[in-house]
Amino acid sequence: MRLTILGGGGFRVPLVYRALLDDPGRAVSEVVLHDTDPRRVAVIAGVLERLAQGHPAPVPVRVADGLDEALEGAGFVFSAIRVGGTSGRIRDERIPLSEGVLGQETVGAGGVLYGLRTIPVALHIAERVTALAPDAWVINFTNPAGMVTEAMSQVLGDRVIGICDSPVGLVRRAARAAGADPAALADPGRAGYDYVGLNHLGWLRSLTLDGTDLLPGLLADEDALASFEEGRLFGADWLRTLGALPNEYLHYYYFRRETLDSVRDTRETRGEFLDHQQGGFFERAAAADGPEAVYALWERTRLEREETYMAHSREASGGWQRDAHDLEGGGYDRVALALMHGILADTGTRLILNVRNGTTVPQLAPDAIVETVCEVGAQGARPLPCAPLREDQLGLMLQVKAVERATVEAALFKDRDAALRALALHPLVDSPTVAARILERAAERA
Repeated sequence: MRLTILGGGGFRVPLVYRALLDDPGRAVSEVVLHDTDPRRVAVIAGVLERLAQGHPAPVPVRVADGLDEALEGAGFVFSAIRVGGTSGRIRDERIPLSEGVLGQETVGAGGVLYGLRTIPVALHIAERVTALAPDAWVINFTNPAGMVTEAMSQVLGDRVIGICDSPVGLVRRAARAAGADPAALADPGRAGYDYVGLNHLGWLRSLTLDGTDLLPGLLADEDALASFEEGRLFGADWLRTLGALPNEYLHYYYFRRETLDSVRDTRETRGEFLDHQQGGFFERAAAADGPEAVYALWERTRLEREETYMAHSREASGGWQRDAHDLEGGGYDRVALALMHGILADTGTRLILNVRNGTTVPQLAPDAIVETVCEVGAQGARPLPCAPLREDQLGLMLQVKAVERATVEAALFKDRDAALRALALHPLVDSPTVAARILERAAERA
């Protein structure tokens, strides 16, 4: 089966390829890379070449000349594009910050601006997939993952599935902190978990192993909560008040003032850090002497990237450093591979994915994309029933979903009113006047 990776010059592509090499099921027979930046994709192809060295049966890799060539004959398509590059991300962050509101790339005004720029390109990809590989499954990595998946689903229906490693990382860390083996979570006969929300806005509300819900005991244990990322990020008092473990990105909502204070006067936003770091990596890698040197440089750069993840939120919650378990996370590569195996082998695997809602959250439209526990089989990913949402959870979901759908509408129809509505209604934007200025400045700098 051929796997096509759009955004094949992306920094995380080697993680996917390494997972494919380690896959005993050998689900993929060829990897095709496509990227709009020839230099970047050439460098990443070099990293993959180093990974393949010495492997008894490496997966062949090919760089396609164009989008249509990359898509034709694909069984799976990973969409991991970044429209506008890191320079676009910098604008998405800096423009809102200059107006006194958060500008993260998937959350708040920054997420809306990124979505407006990305959705038209994602829709074009969906249309070309329909024309050239109608039986392919599209796995969307592209941020903002929820709204991009929702836009692509208007063309691809249930054949596009969004993935994120934040939820599975949270589940694994919570299980370990509660004294359970995270590997046991893979057995649906023993383990279960209730996670529901939107991408980068969800809650782990139960974690059951052998008939016992581990979450109440974990929430009551101060030391256990202090042993993992989300516990340190949100603090024991607030987590006990919530009665659930939030996705790490909810820190922007619950601790808006503290995070804004941390980032407002920063010399370097996350986008600026990545622009310098990855720009430097690709420059040095292009001049490096052979695949071994390129690979070593990639590994060092990757570790630095993971260590500095969500640095401003960690600074706002005490300035702690990520440990080995925090860095392990959930792994886009492992989630994607498990999803592919679940579809190809009709396994009934349970994963947290971004899919059409159906009746999972009755207050949302059936075609709205939600992030929740799904059962994966030959027909794709089916969201499982979940317990009713609390009013605070549902209220936040409804408001942010209205923002996402307005962003899709604005991108589809170039509708300024819909774009303004998306920005002004976001919980992290405190004024329609501010929203209008952000929209105007973004248009000027596009």
